[in-house]
Amino acid sequence: MRIEDFNALPAAEAAALVRACADADAWVSAVVDGRPYPDARALVEAADALAEGWTEDDVDQALSHHPRIGERGEGSSAAASAREQAGVDPADHELAAALRAGNAAYEARFDRIYLVRAKGRTGPELLALLQERLTHDPETEYAVMVEQLRQIARLRMEDLVS
Repeated sequence: MRIEDFNALPAAEAAALVRACADADAWVSAVVDGRPYPDARALVEAADALAEGWTEDDVDQALSHHPRIGERGEGSSAAASAREQAGVDPADHELAAALRAGNAAYEARFDRIYLVRAKGRTGPELLALLQERLTHDPETEYAVMVEQLRQIARLRMEDLVS
């Protein structure tokens, strides 16, 4: 989509597109309210800067719409998640079982889903990152997870206006 087209959309339509990048109400509203953007880069950078101010509630809301790694989700970000997880071979049953076990261990340890920027990474890479992150203390892991969420939102925003 061209930035001119994004700028011209009715607010509700623009919000639906931004929500697919990260489903956090306050962030979506701020990105949409920041229009018009002079170019795509300005939009992406503004969205990224606004993500730096995400609260724990924003993060929890955004996470509630992300599927687990190795699963296909539903909702506003399902199609993007499926594309981003293209490196996870659904026919690799051993990997799928390891991801399910790792996801369960992560959720038991941190009380939220394992979120990682999957775009450009293979299934084995995602599993290795999951296993590494299980060694983090809760504060470190929260910071890592929020950064991963920001990266996902930024990449999706770039895809939106490229």
